[in-house]
Amino acid sequence: MHREIHSQGYPVTYIHGFTQTGKTWMPLLHELTTPHQATLIDAPGHGDSHLASLTLEDCGNEIAQNMTPGILVGYSMGARMALHTAVQHPHAVRHLVLISGTAGIKDDAERLARKTSDDSLADHIEQVGVPAFIDEWLALPMFAGLDESNNNKSERLRNTSSGLADSLRFAGTGTQNSLWTRLSTFPSPVTLITGALDLKFTDIAIEMAQLFPQSVHHVVPDSGHTVHVENQAACAHIIDDVIRQCSATASPTA
Repeated sequence: MHREIHSQGYPVTYIHGFTQTGKTWMPLLHELTTPHQATLIDAPGHGDSHLASLTLEDCGNEIAQNMTPGILVGYSMGARMALHTAVQHPHAVRHLVLISGTAGIKDDAERLARKTSDDSLADHIEQVGVPAFIDEWLALPMFAGLDESNNNKSERLRNTSSGLADSLRFAGTGTQNSLWTRLSTFPSPVTLITGALDLKFTDIAIEMAQLFPQSVHHVVPDSGHTVHVENQAACAHIIDDVIRQCSATASPTA
């Protein structure tokens, strides 16, 4: 996996959402006030991580190998990858931050239907190409809170159709085994962040928060699925608090 490391301090690793790259975290990093070492990972099939044929389990292993033990932050697809990392390698994750994340689809039939849908979308991406698909993707209702000033379109266009397609085929929501029964085994603190307008993922986070042994759920007002972009200041404040707490209470190499 390609990664970029910025600054020094307590280690925080960031994993982006589908069609993004590690660089799309930079506006949020500029909003943060607590010094830390930020590792920005390009997820498989995105940016400069060209090997896309990795399952979510594979991603969890790769992320654990490419991060310094500390805080792990993931958004949407990145949250699913971060959760896999945490349950597979709990020693590597001292605090887990999930933004608009899920523990998977519980029902086998629904999960299979989603896998079929993901495969169909992957084929479509390869047929129409990245520019056309990104326009379609950003037009979806879940991205209604974005505009040209903050939708990271130029970074999204750096991706390839084959990379995005294989990301869906190997690590889409339909491929994710349900992790709901494993949430209670993760020993470290968890912070969940959702936008109040994103009812689906807010309900999912409420349920997840009840299963993690140590968790807090922040619902950010007037924000949708891309809550960390739509209300950057609020999310930065939450993550700043997590970094300060971890820096004060634990050594990342302990």
